Amino acid sequence: MSEHDYDLLVKNARVVDAEHDEPRNADIAVRDGVVARVTPELPADSAARTVDAAGRLAFPGVVDGHQHWGIYHELSEDAAVESRACAQGGVTTALSYMRTGQYYLNKGGPYGEFFPEVLAATEGRPYVDYAYHLAPMSREHIDEIPELIERHGVTSFKVFMFYGSHGLHGRSADQNSFLMTPEGERYDYAHFEFVMRGIQRARQRFPELADRISLSLHCETAEIMTAYTQLVEEAGELNGLAAYSASRPPHSEGLAVSIAAYLAHETELPTINLLHLSSRKALDAAVRMSRAFPHIDFRREVTIGHLLADVDTANGIGGKVNPPLRPREDVEALWEYVLDGTVDWVVSDHACCREELKFGTPAEDVFLAKSGFGGAEYLLPGLVTEGRRRGLSWGRIAALSSANPARRYGLETKGAIAVGKDADFCLLDPERTCTVRADASESAQEYTPFEGFELTAQVTDTFLRGRHVLQDGKVVGEPAGAYVRRAGPPN
Repeated sequence: MSEHDYDLLVKNARVVDAEHDEPRNADIAVRDGVVARVTPELPADSAARTVDAAGRLAFPGVVDGHQHWGIYHELSEDAAVESRACAQGGVTTALSYMRTGQYYLNKGGPYGEFFPEVLAATEGRPYVDYAYHLAPMSREHIDEIPELIERHGVTSFKVFMFYGSHGLHGRSADQNSFLMTPEGERYDYAHFEFVMRGIQRARQRFPELADRISLSLHCETAEIMTAYTQLVEEAGELNGLAAYSASRPPHSEGLAVSIAAYLAHETELPTINLLHLSSRKALDAAVRMSRAFPHIDFRREVTIGHLLADVDTANGIGGKVNPPLRPREDVEALWEYVLDGTVDWVVSDHACCREELKFGTPAEDVFLAKSGFGGAEYLLPGLVTEGRRRGLSWGRIAALSSANPARRYGLETKGAIAVGKDADFCLLDPERTCTVRADASESAQEYTPFEGFELTAQVTDTFLRGRHVLQDGKVVGEPAGAYVRRAGPPN
């Protein structure tokens, strides 16, 4: 038996939690990877190892509910490398979207065969804990939903509303080949309805899990985007990120939100997550749908990219993403909705895309560039920098970055620095100013749309179940991240 009461003691911290606006002075004691006590003035000799927080803020480990490991590179490589960038940003749990079709594993077929390959490719590789959302792309996948819940603990699913008639990076007429769906099946509104019905049946089958079984939707309307892409290209008046934003206009998001909401009403599926809303029109539609269908439990997500950068301030077309970065007036609108409580959580939408894949020929043509970029390393520092300047409380930042997504996605041991929870937390210096440079990131991505942005806060240390994974700004130790089941038998 150990001569110490605790394995780790973090002293002199200012602990942030989602239930209080201001941090409280406390020490954090950890035993067997779990928070054992959170209270002031614990004796330093009560732990095998002591770390002095020196007044830094202790945030609950960030639960980044939206990443894309393996979309542009080998999944095993992304899991190892991009999870290091997670640790830099205080992210201790990453939830990545996964589907069959082109990109990712580049294959179709049932999830019963596909998902074990995903788990095998990531096992033992990440520096942070992780889970997956899965996208039912075919009728067979809908039938597999109960097994995915029982066997693998997957409780969150996704629909990409534009894939049926528009490509990942722009126009495309070859969707069956791209999605690798069975001959004769369509990925369209009818399929989305049937996905909702399948998820609702699963909620009824597993009533004890019903609140954590949810559907997330990427809300853009393919037909609007295809038509506007043609208009923008023919006019030739815009270029770069402004052209891409105009080609996927905000009312395309608003229309898709409205369709998704009515389908949720029709299918009686109450647990709906509206992903990466990027504009005033998208958030306005989301609020209107909440009023129209008060029995639907909508959750609304925005990304740190859409909160930090706009079509003019982002560093080049490396900022191409779906939905697009918007003009500054939309960025300010997003912040209005963050501040009034409409937005439920903030994510990175981290999708590392290296230069040789990101840019087409000519490299300045935004319509030839790939969509997506990394950003997990800037999630918490960026939210603190801009949020605090606008009057966002410390507790609200903890809710947006950790507590809210943890609750929704069934991560019962995550989301708070509290007795019995996993000892996942990070230390943040709110007075350490740094200038964003891509070459300072642990990500394999050689550029960032945030190049040159000044952040007024920095994560210095990250702990995963009491283990130091980021120390004094540097990733340390061996990968210790584990797959997190949200239902079914434990690992």
